[in-house]
Amino acid sequence: MRYLEMSEIPSHIIQYEGSNYFRIRLVLSLLSGKSITISQIRHNDINPGLSEAEVNVVRLLDKITNGSHIHVNETGTELNFRPGLLVGGKVHHVCSNQRGIGYYLEVLLCLGPFCKVPLDVVLRGATNHKLDPSIEAVRSASLPVIKKFFNFDNDIELKVVKRALNPNADGEVIFKCPISRKLKPVQITKQGKVKRIRGIAFTTKVSPAIGHRMVFEAKRILMKCIPDVYINTDHSKGVKSGTSPGFGIILVAETTEGVFFTAEAMSSPASPGSLPAIPEDLGREASLRLLEEIHNGGCVSSCSQSLAILLMSLGEKDVSKFVTGPLTPYSIATLRHLVKFFALTFQIEPIRDEDEDLDLGASKVGLTCVGVGLRNLNKRVL
Repeated sequence: MRYLEMSEIPSHIIQYEGSNYFRIRLVLSLLSGKSITISQIRHNDINPGLSEAEVNVVRLLDKITNGSHIHVNETGTELNFRPGLLVGGKVHHVCSNQRGIGYYLEVLLCLGPFCKVPLDVVLRGATNHKLDPSIEAVRSASLPVIKKFFNFDNDIELKVVKRALNPNADGEVIFKCPISRKLKPVQITKQGKVKRIRGIAFTTKVSPAIGHRMVFEAKRILMKCIPDVYINTDHSKGVKSGTSPGFGIILVAETTEGVFFTAEAMSSPASPGSLPAIPEDLGREASLRLLEEIHNGGCVSSCSQSLAILLMSLGEKDVSKFVTGPLTPYSIATLRHLVKFFALTFQIEPIRDEDEDLDLGASKVGLTCVGVGLRNLNKRVL
């Protein structure tokens, strides 16, 4: 196929510049059926064009779709994407170690329910990464959001078969997602109060005592706030661990209304000249991040805000309302992209709990919209 110059691109194709928000643009293109062109991708950098992780995401989308047309120019600084049909099915995919498996799971969570057949994906790569949510964080924060919009119950599955960290990550994760014809509107405005905190401290190729040191420091801080704190240790060894040493901790706070807040911290990959991570510092860092998440509040953890916004916009043509903490930059970008792809705008207003005498925590944001009524036309009709 002859490559189109910018002046030849039809006016109905949505055009963007730069590498920011690459995944959400591809996701919205597939859901809306609108073609996109992204130009000037890191055109001034020393290494111009798409990164290895971004190319890997495009390959993953190509595996779960049928009829998608993808074209990248010779320098990798321009991408033409014409969406095809979401097929799903069984997929084995090796992820780039530039990013964690959570980077790819966030894409599959948005697209999985709209496939023709249920997704059954095996992802190989780094199960924990500093730039992306861990598998436990996705399971605790994102899956409850998915279940609020779909009647999936326990049908959706996310399991770590083998934990592995960079630089030589060869972990394995299984993700299974059923399909649905449509989404239901939601009215989720009550955050509730934190009733318990759970967590997991993982270690691979290091002493198991490091996990106990992280747990001790995290509990020392969190038990000043709430007595119900329980953190497991997960020591991977043998065939169930990768070849790279590392450790970290993931914390999850659950409220009386079924809202989950997550926070995590992990060691950096070993490199010449770098100082080793101290387990107590990671335990303290994760605890303070969790307390900040609780302070921000809302009915969804900050890492899953954009997912909730996307599902609200795709729901039936009825009013949906969701209360969140302060909007993250990625959530704000998602709201702006929805205007271009679906011509959908949200009503955004500050929220204050009138039932409480004290105004505790950060200011809350009320998001209200009328969904576009997206139907899964790929789903087989029996």
